[in-house]
Amino acid sequence: MSKRWSYLTVEVKTSMMGLQKADDIQAELSRQGQLGWELVNIIVPAPMRPALLVFKKEL
Repeated sequence: MSKRWSYLTVEVKTSMMGLQKADDIQAELSRQGQLGWELVNIIVPAPMRPALLVFKKEL
């Protein structure tokens, strides 16, 4: 039987200067990891835009 997955996307906002703060990304990674989510990808669509973290968890 094939595995079944659930997916979660989380936006990490930029700072007032439009930069990604590594501490904010690390905090979100740790928070979701504690809930059993595994990071699949980080998407940064353009400068000054929020990073999109993509997670998955087996059902």
